Amino acid sequence: MSDDKDGTAGTGETYCLIDATRPPKADGPPYAECVLCREPTEYPESYQGVTLCPVCEWQEAQRTACSG
Repeated sequence: MSDDKDGTAGTGETYCLIDATRPPKADGPPYAECVLCREPTEYPESYQGVTLCPVCEWQEAQRTACSG
């Protein structure tokens, strides 16, 4: 028996527990800068937290994607 913490041992069900919350999209400028490349994002400058531009957001999603 494996040490399966999510309780799906033997069922073939797997899932990823990555927090997928996103900041609200901005209606217009000023936009927050991407924390990786400093390009403008789709998010308001007033948002407090990590913001990524669409390119870096996609690349980060590829890096952290669950593999089956």
